[in-house]
Amino acid sequence: MKTLYIECNMGAAGDMLMAALSELLPDPEAFIARMNALGIPGVRFERQKAEKCGITGTHIAVTVDGEEEHSHDIEGTGNGNSGHDHSHDHGHHHGHLHDDAEADHSQLPAHEHHHHHASLHDIRASIDALDLPEAVKADAKAVYMRIAEAESKVHGHPVDQIHFHEVGALDAVADVVGVCALMHELAPERVAVSPVHVGSGQVRCAHGVLPVPAPATALLLEGVPVYGGAIRGELCTPTGAALLRHFADDFGDMPAMTLDRVGYGMGTKDFPWANCVRALLGQTREAPESAVELCCNLDDMTGEAIGFAVQHLRRAGALDVWTQAIQMKKDRPGALLCCLCPPEREGEFAALMLKHTTTIGVRCQTLRRYTLAREAVTLDTPYGPVRAKRSHGHGVDRIKPEFDDLMEIAEREGMAVGEINL
Repeated sequence: MKTLYIECNMGAAGDMLMAALSELLPDPEAFIARMNALGIPGVRFERQKAEKCGITGTHIAVTVDGEEEHSHDIEGTGNGNSGHDHSHDHGHHHGHLHDDAEADHSQLPAHEHHHHHASLHDIRASIDALDLPEAVKADAKAVYMRIAEAESKVHGHPVDQIHFHEVGALDAVADVVGVCALMHELAPERVAVSPVHVGSGQVRCAHGVLPVPAPATALLLEGVPVYGGAIRGELCTPTGAALLRHFADDFGDMPAMTLDRVGYGMGTKDFPWANCVRALLGQTREAPESAVELCCNLDDMTGEAIGFAVQHLRRAGALDVWTQAIQMKKDRPGALLCCLCPPEREGEFAALMLKHTTTIGVRCQTLRRYTLAREAVTLDTPYGPVRAKRSHGHGVDRIKPEFDDLMEIAEREGMAVGEINL
């Protein structure tokens, strides 16, 4: 399975994630050219070689009208490394309320006072206007919705009242679109992420001085393993957190994998630790998953009653349900009723079988099984759209049209189902 592992030992920010992922491409410069060709107003992408603790990697500078956003850590908070040059994206990205814009605006440094503000609607419209695949646009809008919802919850106001400072918003849109485009090009089947180092201390934003992680970042990281440490400053930004939450299938240790490529996305600040996000792309072996099979023998129920029990098991979410003809005591014909379910729901399905059948006992055994990932797709055919199921994984990729759609085509065209060539 094609697996991407993102190592966040120094947090995560949009520009650093984009830089790390770009190094996994055969031609990173071509990616930068494609991003600049999008024409995001005033935005320019530049790929720069960078080195941290002897490791060479990439820094992608995203500028808005020639200005690059920075995290505003509070100076003097520890180990001499705090300041305004951390490169983790958009220190002014944090949202604010439209009806309190003047108060928020007055808290910005003097050189920020000329900035305008962008609503979530404005940002979504900007993304829709870009010449990108629809899947990339959908991912980008979903990521930004996560950010807006977190800011909304922090401020206690509806999402449509949350506005972002224009420079920070454009910077974040560039980072989000860049990362989403890279994920689309790399197309990993699984994305795993390490526990996230969030930093410590305080950060300055439009609302004043906030603790690290900033409130919106903390909300976005709910349910994610995180940790702080000796480094003072904001290591994980809202954009970085939202991107990780959107794309990660799970968080934890790096899986056993055969590495194909490794990428390093660098920040600009220097620490005793290499200030980078590392992306590792490779192949992992697809391990079997576990399932529990529950069975019972039945010889005193009608076919209708057994069918009723089968329906209840399926409606409850059984992975599979089936019956089999068996011979029981005194040579009576009977039925073997079997149900497959997730291990954590074993007790629930055992209780359902005891309730809806006449059995006095249910046998259970844990099985290993290999499955293909499944998704519904629509095929464009000479006969019009046809619904289908795509199954893939373990080196298999196949599509099976829905038989109901084939029957409809056959009846409409006066053909046999076997004559239909999609």
